[in-house]
Amino acid sequence: MHTMLLLCALHSFGFALFHAGFWRLFDWPRSLQGTTLPNRAIAQIANLQLVWVFTGVGLLCLLYPGELSATPLGRAVLVGMSAFWIIRTAVQFVWLRVNHPMVHALTALFALGAILFAAPLLAR
Repeated sequence: MHTMLLLCALHSFGFALFHAGFWRLFDWPRSLQGTTLPNRAIAQIANLQLVWVFTGVGLLCLLYPGELSATPLGRAVLVGMSAFWIIRTAVQFVWLRVNHPMVHALTALFALGAILFAAPLLAR
């Protein structure tokens, strides 16, 4: 079970790093100049908050594997993260309908997150 939570941590840290790279990857803030100031701010603030959330979840998985897998609160966190990745996978098909290998790879990684965070719940 702890191995699965280590994989959850690696998945979370990977997405934290990926999101931290958005400024370079998407040429922010220059590429956001075509939108309104509130939209520019919201995109960057929400992205920064995702980096924080993914880092926090990764740390929880590394530092508290027993509590995550054996307590009601820990299991609720795992349910919440699995649901997060299920929703993220679903909305990919609503708002990012792009036929590109990178988009397909990301979709697979989102689905993997749902499975990774659900697995410790099913192992009991």
